[in-house]
Amino acid sequence: MAHFAQLDENDIVIRVLVVHDNDCGGGIFPESCPIGSDKLTKLFGGRWKQTSYNNNFRKQYAGGGYQYNEEIDKFISPQPYASWSLNENFDWVAPVEHPDPSNMGYNNMYYWNEETQTWVQ
Repeated sequence: MAHFAQLDENDIVIRVLVVHDNDCGGGIFPESCPIGSDKLTKLFGGRWKQTSYNNNFRKQYAGGGYQYNEEIDKFISPQPYASWSLNENFDWVAPVEHPDPSNMGYNNMYYWNEETQTWVQ
């Protein structure tokens, strides 16, 4: 089975549908992408891009709210906090490095506090 993400006019993922391999040239990327995209466009309209359930291409599996970046041919997850930025691997990172949990003992769960711009244990 192949998975395809429907994009809106801003390249934001609206939904992801599964397409049988027989309906997209065998399901093997990248050959399957234009075939499956054409089929879905005829059925539902819109613009479609194949996504990888196993993260084998286009960085990561697309979900609702993800953005497709045509220039780098990758799906980018939604920005978790306004202060976070994309690193060179197109992953969101906090402005303050995450604490090393191996040095913190038993309770090493952290969450990001956007208001104070700190990690809280």
